[in-house]
Amino acid sequence: MVTNAKPVPGKGLVDPTNHTLIMIDFQSQMSFATRSIDAVSLRNNAALVAEAAAGFKVSTILTTVAEKSFSGPMFDEIHAAFPGQAMLDRTSMNTWEDAKVIERVNEIGKGRIVLSGLWTSVCIVGPALSALEQGFEVYVIADACGDVSTEAHERAMERMIQAGARPMTSLQYLLELQRDWARGETYDLTTGIAKRLGGAYGLGIIYAKTMLGEHASEAGE
Repeated sequence: MVTNAKPVPGKGLVDPTNHTLIMIDFQSQMSFATRSIDAVSLRNNAALVAEAAAGFKVSTILTTVAEKSFSGPMFDEIHAAFPGQAMLDRTSMNTWEDAKVIERVNEIGKGRIVLSGLWTSVCIVGPALSALEQGFEVYVIADACGDVSTEAHERAMERMIQAGARPMTSLQYLLELQRDWARGETYDLTTGIAKRLGGAYGLGIIYAKTMLGEHASEAGE
């Protein structure tokens, strides 16, 4: 059987319109006990995801647990990316059991969910397995999640993958939203986020544009 290749993206790729991002419990109390990723990297990756989603106008739900009584506010980096957006505060550890969150998921009406947050083994596993069971596609941004130990994070990721969730990384999320450097309307947005938050890749962009000036363009222009 001969298969003909076509210059079109696979259906398994995320784009700005085909998913809902849920950012869960990026709060001080949750981060204090996080050991699978250092706090600086965690905040950086959360900011990268938030700024990417906001810049590409991805449908995004922000949720906290016991914000006023125990866990504290959402990271400032996320507030800054979504100024004025309400945080849906919960009592349930499993976001998928909160009526307000599910009401918003249904209002948005997309069958693909992308998750990030704290902790992987509780607050990400819960909604991931619940959404999968209800027929949603689930993606998890692994390096924008964290847990009380590396063991806890890795076992949680394995459990979700075995159930059908698809792992990705924060930088991968940004670049998958852009996907084509010829998309000039979001080129500066993407490279700007990468320069500030994209680690060594961002340094490479800064170097290229500093040394080559206007001639440095991933789009080949």
